[in-house]
Amino acid sequence: MADQAYRVIVVGRGAVGRELLRVMAQRGFPAREIKVLATSAGEIAVDGHTYPVAKAAPEEFDGFDLALFAGTEGEKGAAVTLSPGAIERGAIVIDNGDDFRMDPKVPLVIPEVNPEDVDQHQGMVANPNCSTIQMLVALKPLHDRAGIKRVVVSSYQSCSGAGWNAVAQLDREIEACVKGGEAPLDAFVHPIAGNVIPHIGRFSEAGYASEEEKFVRETRKIFHEPDLPVTATAVRVPTRIGHGEAVNVEFHRALSVEEAREALSQAPGVAVRDDPADNEYPMPLDAAGTDDVFVGRIRKDPTVPHGLNLWVVADNLRKGAALNAVQIAETMIARGLLRLQQRA
Repeated sequence: MADQAYRVIVVGRGAVGRELLRVMAQRGFPAREIKVLATSAGEIAVDGHTYPVAKAAPEEFDGFDLALFAGTEGEKGAAVTLSPGAIERGAIVIDNGDDFRMDPKVPLVIPEVNPEDVDQHQGMVANPNCSTIQMLVALKPLHDRAGIKRVVVSSYQSCSGAGWNAVAQLDREIEACVKGGEAPLDAFVHPIAGNVIPHIGRFSEAGYASEEEKFVRETRKIFHEPDLPVTATAVRVPTRIGHGEAVNVEFHRALSVEEAREALSQAPGVAVRDDPADNEYPMPLDAAGTDDVFVGRIRKDPTVPHGLNLWVVADNLRKGAALNAVQIAETMIARGLLRLQQRA
């Protein structure tokens, strides 16, 4: 019923903001009102639905129950300035940006992995990085069976992970290649069409990009294992939507390929596509627009006593961002943590 539904604000109208609106509509999220905040007022249309857009300001959160921060494109970092006012006004904040992920007071949650952590919220829950989400959805059932000892991951991340301007650069470059010309660079410092760029984020003094460091820090926080060995290489590839990950996992106990496939097949949010002999394995084109994390190429690593290799693919805008945020809100509702504000 309308009087039992929530008033929701989405902060950001870029790729993730629009996907948040799409996911809520598709899942029938119990919202009586949805308003979008951005740097300028107006309206946006998503899948035939039109949403009002107000200029972002603290007073816009008055009377709203839930604030979903897209944390992308022009709105990235908006949670730093706007979330305190939203929380003071009684809204629960779910932030897709990286400003609060490592704050010890802010739970970092993947509902299929650590839903109970939402109970510790103090007004805000953080959405992990897209690449971390899909990897840990795949690793959680295996971790429960055999205990993870070490993770080595190489990610192959689509252009949409850098925003729609990055996808537009890819499209312009492809068109220019067909016509025998060149396209100006915008989102990336190097051409992306027909290329791969081993650089996502800022480089540290140790030579690791910030996207690679997120794998390490976020995995440890979500699994509650601060010393878990994790190392990563993150690469941008010329696909539009869908991140791929080659994940090498060493376990404390033996775990056969058959046992791993069984555990993954039974895990929530996971779809196993693992029949290489019949050319069946996860690919970004198949994952785009879907909710599941796809796992395939499950095989033994003979170089360590208890090791497996996996290939993991998911839609980075859905499960890697918008869907996970909406699932966090649904988890909070189910656990009695998201309540309607008193209204006249």
